[in-house]
Amino acid sequence: MQKTFYKKELLIKATQQKNGVNNNKKDIEKIQSWLNLFAMQNSSSGTATGIDGDFGPATEKAVLNFQKFNNLPQTGSVDQNLFDVLASPLKKAFDTPITGNNLRELILNTAKNHLKNHPFELVINNQSNTGPWVRSYMDGNEGTPWFWCMGFVQGIIDQAASIQGKNFKTLMPLTYSCDTVGTVGIQKNILTRYQKARTNSGLIQPADIFLIEKTTNDWFHTGIVTAVHGDIIETIEGNTNSDGSHNGNAVMNRIRNYKQSKIDFFSIESLVG
Repeated sequence: MQKTFYKKELLIKATQQKNGVNNNKKDIEKIQSWLNLFAMQNSSSGTATGIDGDFGPATEKAVLNFQKFNNLPQTGSVDQNLFDVLASPLKKAFDTPITGNNLRELILNTAKNHLKNHPFELVINNQSNTGPWVRSYMDGNEGTPWFWCMGFVQGIIDQAASIQGKNFKTLMPLTYSCDTVGTVGIQKNILTRYQKARTNSGLIQPADIFLIEKTTNDWFHTGIVTAVHGDIIETIEGNTNSDGSHNGNAVMNRIRNYKQSKIDFFSIESLVG
């Protein structure tokens, strides 16, 4: 795999605790981030707390609540073993063995595995597009300017391709830009424009990449096609929401009408062969 930053997100340097001599602001922010992400999926857990890098009484209580909710020893401190539990969704997303009969199936199954582990961004220091999921997809980058939909797409394709010993960068360069991928698609003659796609759905294949046009050579959102049904495509996409935003906060399974939108399609077939 080329995109391996997630491995750093699975580690803390030392046990973190209230008034701990080895406390580290970045590690505490990681812990606080996962406590909040856990609260999003378990609203009664009492683990939501501020993300400020300070292991104070509120963070200690959130840790105790997490431990109680999960029937773990209630110490109020976080060592690597407990952090493994906190960050387990990220590890499951990236390290769970994926199977498939071909690369397209591997891409779809990888995307579905990430989806079920609920990737979600956070707001830290008044910056959106932050948190462990965003950093993992964006190679450590985060913050309001860092839209992460392409980082998600490339993360999925990289993970799936590596199972077959393939390098996704033979298909496209490492980038966070929809424009870069769209331009490469034009240069390689593997980008189906929306006008043609609307008249021939057979040109759209599961595991291909969709790119939403702003103008002819400007694309602003992307994701992975999972299925085609008549006028619609099903997708798995990052940095979106229920309204289909290009700057939302989650990975979601969405439905889009490609015959009513300017959606181009980037073929991955050259990587499949």
